[in-house]
Amino acid sequence: MGRAFEYRKARKLKRWGNMSRTFTRIGKEITIAAKAGGPDPSTNPRLRALMQNAKAANMPKDTVERAIKKATDKDAGDYKEITYEGYGPFGIAIVVEAATDNNTRTVANVRSYFTKHGGSLGTQGSLAFLFDRKSVFKIKPKDGISIDDLELELIDFGCDDFDIDEEEIVIYGPYEEYSHIQKYLEDNGFEIISSEFERIPTGDLKEVTPEQRATIEKLLEKFEDDEDVQNVFHNMKEDDSDDEE
Repeated sequence: MGRAFEYRKARKLKRWGNMSRTFTRIGKEITIAAKAGGPDPSTNPRLRALMQNAKAANMPKDTVERAIKKATDKDAGDYKEITYEGYGPFGIAIVVEAATDNNTRTVANVRSYFTKHGGSLGTQGSLAFLFDRKSVFKIKPKDGISIDDLELELIDFGCDDFDIDEEEIVIYGPYEEYSHIQKYLEDNGFEIISSEFERIPTGDLKEVTPEQRATIEKLLEKFEDDEDVQNVFHNMKEDDSDDEE
């Protein structure tokens, strides 16, 4: 209990710090969801969830609307979601999730980042055993609903980790149960603040020296700065100063 939350809290600090980067990431996800399931959020649960994420990130409404409209624009790029896996320096496992309209460009960039920083790009699925892919929901507490009862209900969907405070509840469940968890929360009147997918390391996080951390973070920053990259996950242990934030 709580391990997934601590890992997630630490690694999200930098990613959510750049507002324009966050808007770009969510906008691509909205476009992909609208193209796959239609532009009406009332009939497209994934799009509905992403619009909640946009609201939580204070993304302007017109930016959200443009992202939805882009799904039907014949001149717009056709984004594909692709995952790249490899090892950074000092044996740190890294998973890079991208949304791109040019896989040739993106894979060349990702490979060059790994190579130039002492790592190597592996084959897709090669690091699957090192990470659990989780559905992560952040909801507001609801009057009259016992947290214990909520946990018991959600355990039926495979939810195995919860972080609770007075302002929000963070729920972790299996990736494949995302739509069922979302439906349960919506049907029972819970306000979903945001929802997304995370890759949580399955084993112990790798300890590194300050000098090694600096080298690895240069590589992670290259991934984060690439416009095609949506998410970056790794199994390096965060330092204490990051956790305290």
